[in-house]
Amino acid sequence: MVHHWSRDAWASVPANEPVTVALYLAHGFELLSLSSALDVFRLANKAAGREVFRWRTVSHLGQAVRASCGLVVAADADLAQERRYLLQPERPALALVCGDEPDEGRETKLLSAWLRECRLRRIDTGAFGSGVAALAKAGLLNDRKCAVHWEALPAFNERFMRVEAAATVYEVDNSVWSCAGGTAAFDMMVELVKLHCGEPVAVNVGELAVAGRVRTGDERQRLPLLRQHGRLNPTVVKLIELMQRNLATPLTMADLAAAAGLSRRQIERLFRNDLGRSPCRYFRELRLEHAKLLLAQSAMPVLEIAVSCGFVSASHFSRCFREAHQMAPHEARNLPTGRFLGVSTPRPASGDTPSDTCSSPTLA
Repeated sequence: MVHHWSRDAWASVPANEPVTVALYLAHGFELLSLSSALDVFRLANKAAGREVFRWRTVSHLGQAVRASCGLVVAADADLAQERRYLLQPERPALALVCGDEPDEGRETKLLSAWLRECRLRRIDTGAFGSGVAALAKAGLLNDRKCAVHWEALPAFNERFMRVEAAATVYEVDNSVWSCAGGTAAFDMMVELVKLHCGEPVAVNVGELAVAGRVRTGDERQRLPLLRQHGRLNPTVVKLIELMQRNLATPLTMADLAAAAGLSRRQIERLFRNDLGRSPCRYFRELRLEHAKLLLAQSAMPVLEIAVSCGFVSASHFSRCFREAHQMAPHEARNLPTGRFLGVSTPRPASGDTPSDTCSSPTLA
């Protein structure tokens, strides 16, 4: 076994002071994101042969914080102490938020004040998963691009209109780091290692972690409703992405044909071969999934949700939603969020039913 990191990595690391990272823990934070980030720092130190990164955990009052999985993690400092560090040699080079505090609470106000002060002092800021909302509430993402978990994206877009949110793995915009959470934190922190230590160390971190590959920031988190499918035709992927960008705008088969440079019949064949349904049915499923997330995560009226998901009327939306989920939109909204989001969109059996076919020129 050859360890590529033994010499090349060491030679690439500039002899600077260690990069200090402060990680703010909010109640219910995702442990996977935190552990992924900390292990990247640990492995970077190992690959470089010296302390390149050092870190500390922070909570509102310095108390231990319970993660979403139930594990309790100790904090090294409280937020008041961390704000004092901004004027001392212990100041961090990067402030990361793991999880979001409840709205309208004192915790949120103090967290926002700390994040804004970090930006004023030219300290990089960032967040994992739901912590991206904390950056947005502090105003740090206005007119900037950020990565948001696909499940939270519809409600996030409705709430933070000035933020350019995307369902990418991670984004770095003007020294603001954001990722979707989960293993995306690993990919984003490897990019941080590359920035501070060079590519050899970053590559070696992936090797030491036995990572199959490290994703780039602009990769998609997922293709909705494709959990059980294998490799897709690139044309199908391109058309799915076009559909995702136009959920509120009816697309015609002519639009798809023009985008793909193929005939309507060829597109129909590709979708049936790869997905087992027509483009019309698949586009409706995308829009219904978007609507399902908005019902679960926002207080938008049903009519507004219908319009934002490209349905011609509330009654049309309700009829399609009931066919897909065996309940009306207002009934779904009254269910516990977790139970509702666990409802899967049914797949057609052997072929599309008469209601699945596109009798109109639009994919409505």
